[in-house]
Amino acid sequence: MKTFEFSIIASGFDSGSNYEDALFEAGCDDATLSFQKGVLIAEFDREAVSFSSAVASACLAVKTSGWKVERVEPDHLVSLSEIAERSKLSRQAISLYIKGERLAGFPSPAAKITSKHPLWDWQEVADWLYQQNHIDKEEVVRARIVKEANTYIESHDVAQDGFLRRLELCEAA
Repeated sequence: MKTFEFSIIASGFDSGSNYEDALFEAGCDDATLSFQKGVLIAEFDREAVSFSSAVASACLAVKTSGWKVERVEPDHLVSLSEIAERSKLSRQAISLYIKGERLAGFPSPAAKITSKHPLWDWQEVADWLYQQNHIDKEEVVRARIVKEANTYIESHDVAQDGFLRRLELCEAA
């Protein structure tokens, strides 16, 4: 077993009930809980055989406790600073990659393309950084799983049988 760190953002709990007990009883005893901007943030240090099973089991536990899972973080949209932090490279190096001054082929921004603060898809960036030998394969797999989890959560119930399978497929790729 390995310990995986990630967060789940959730909303919609019945305020008349004890949310801490409900989360604990559902199996979220490995999460630190906080509230920001009206949502629950459950920061997990979850032991599991794989990142996909850690994320899927935590999402199911949060849902079982009465919350609506909104998304898994770290988010798949990242700024230049977040790219540098996640890759353990300098902001200057990432800036040179983005401009094409160090290597060609860095992914285009996915959002806010014309603004001063564009955002990139972490999965695309992680794939590119892996090809350049700057990050390991495990980070690429985690990026795929988080993106797939959030895509699935947008249109499905995390309690459906297909959720874990979809995440496992990301890990197998």
